[in-house]
Amino acid sequence: MGVAIRTASAGDRELVVRLLDQAFLDDPVSRWVFPGDEYRRRTHHRLMAAFTDVVLAEGRIDVTEDGTACALWVSVPAADDHGQGADQDTGEDDGPARVRAAVDPENERVELIGRLAAEIHPSGRAHAYLWMIGVAPEHQGEGIGTALIASVLDRCDREGLPAYLEASNARSRKLYERLGFEPTDRPLDLPDGPQMWPMWREPRN
Repeated sequence: MGVAIRTASAGDRELVVRLLDQAFLDDPVSRWVFPGDEYRRRTHHRLMAAFTDVVLAEGRIDVTEDGTACALWVSVPAADDHGQGADQDTGEDDGPARVRAAVDPENERVELIGRLAAEIHPSGRAHAYLWMIGVAPEHQGEGIGTALIASVLDRCDREGLPAYLEASNARSRKLYERLGFEPTDRPLDLPDGPQMWPMWREPRN
């Protein structure tokens, strides 16, 4: 499938936030973080905006030229002898706490999801981290997301670089398996909530 892809700039921020909000509003993990439909509709977009800002500053966001999909990628460096990446923030005011303060200070799950994801994130080897991918609901199932991810995986294969992600629902897990990702040791069971599946992909020759 021929999909025109470009790298997003700061001017694409609202587009990316809107795509992620639409794509994940009814996702099981989003429903756990923001329980209650009305509450989630009012608040969910703030978390998507926080994620977008982090990746615009520290990673790369790919968008389709027609504005129907986006993918957020972060390059994770190899860990040093202490198990910390070269750019890891080790201060007291860490990322999950900052996100909670900016998004919804009274909601501890906003911070908890970040901490739990960090705990299961593989360390040691440099890799490409697919933070999120969002496809407009009316275009899901058309192969756009697959094409968006495949463009980066092709580069990973050329460079011998692994890739990692967390699948937040069974449908996306099947898609990632078709692209060569495999579940790691065990899923993440969110407290009184759904599962997330950490998945790793070795580069292909």
